[in-house]
Amino acid sequence: MDPRLAWTLVAVAIVVVAGVVWYELGRRRSATLRARFGPEYDRVVHSAGTVKRAEASLEARARRVEALHIHPLTTDDATRYGQQWRKVQELFVDDPRRAVTEADRLVGEVMHARGYPLGEFEQRVEDISVDHAGVVMNYRAAREIAHAHARGEASTEDLRQAMVHYRALFDDLLETAPTDVQAQREHEREIARERR
Repeated sequence: MDPRLAWTLVAVAIVVVAGVVWYELGRRRSATLRARFGPEYDRVVHSAGTVKRAEASLEARARRVEALHIHPLTTDDATRYGQQWRKVQELFVDDPRRAVTEADRLVGEVMHARGYPLGEFEQRVEDISVDHAGVVMNYRAAREIAHAHARGEASTEDLRQAMVHYRALFDDLLETAPTDVQAQREHEREIARERR
């Protein structure tokens, strides 16, 4: 075999292997980011316009949050915030509008206690999306309803939905699962009966 042909074949093989490795690393990177960010991954890809820009943005978020030193709440803090949440839920019976405002405030307070900075809303959402991807859409939806409420455009049902969204984020921030789904549903039914 001609030595030049052999070197050409080796060079082509190296390029092909490098291409396959590069492709596989990119695929794994995408899969890892998609798993970490959930629906937020697709939202960012859509808004960024390209997968490459979206993934760079998501990785930047992760680096930023890693530098923040987010920490869990102490048991006492989690208990105290849980009690405050129950008061907010009870407030919903008599004053749903104020309850939504208080829910938003309490979620912000818990975020701050965990180490998240309380800057602009979009920055908070980006920070939350890193470790709480499953509920970041709840935060956006709740905030949207809260803005509609501020404009006088939210119905009581909208406000109830905002409370549900805030609750999902709140539970995730407290790192607790809903303790008893049946008991929670019964509590919500009682609130609805009292409203009538």
